[in-house]
Amino acid sequence: MRFPTHEFTPVHGVHLRFERNVCCAATPQTTRKQALYIWNAMILRIVIILFCVFTSSISLAYRNDEPEHFSQLLSKAAVERTSHTVRYDGSYRKIAYPNGDVPGQVGVCTDVIIRVYRKLGIDLQLDVHEEMKSNFAKFPKNWGLTHPDSNIDHRRVPNLQALFNRKGIVLPVTDNPKDYVSGDLVTWVLPGNLPHIGIVVDRRSHDGSRPLIVHNIGQGPQLEDMLFGYPITGHYRYYGKK
Repeated sequence: MRFPTHEFTPVHGVHLRFERNVCCAATPQTTRKQALYIWNAMILRIVIILFCVFTSSISLAYRNDEPEHFSQLLSKAAVERTSHTVRYDGSYRKIAYPNGDVPGQVGVCTDVIIRVYRKLGIDLQLDVHEEMKSNFAKFPKNWGLTHPDSNIDHRRVPNLQALFNRKGIVLPVTDNPKDYVSGDLVTWVLPGNLPHIGIVVDRRSHDGSRPLIVHNIGQGPQLEDMLFGYPITGHYRYYGKK
């Protein structure tokens, strides 16, 4: 018995091809046992190839020495934020401290990060305020303040960057998507010199080559393929103030 040749479009440089007679059931030269062995070997080879293709197209969902399941929980919390309807509004509001928040139906890019971290029991409002009280001179002076303000400080991207630089892990800024893994925090500069922040999650772009980002750039929390959409100004990992 002869079988036709089947070819599949190359995937990530791997060309899959089933040749004629590879899985012949039985011939005078091939016993049933031999045919079964050949068939099983072919299936195993396909499984190994597909596994290699799949794992080569995704980045690790963790970093060494991180708290257990931190990346998965952070990513899950970030993706969940995209189910909320939020009007973009960065106006100054008096809020509680600690664990204070603006009304849930409003927010900006930083509020996405703040709310995601709250799901893991980390209060960025508290962390920023405590760090600013102790090291006010180390934080940006972009707003003319002379003392910390727990109502707004944590909602400003440059202040979060200062916290991550001091108490988090500073990671390289590169143009290699494999360097950005689930749970990483990324900052950008938008047109008009506006700072922006988002979080890397465990979802991939349509072509599988880039991790997706959860962020709010004006339309509420969105899951988008925009990692390299704007100049990157920072790349961080934050597990909470130590």
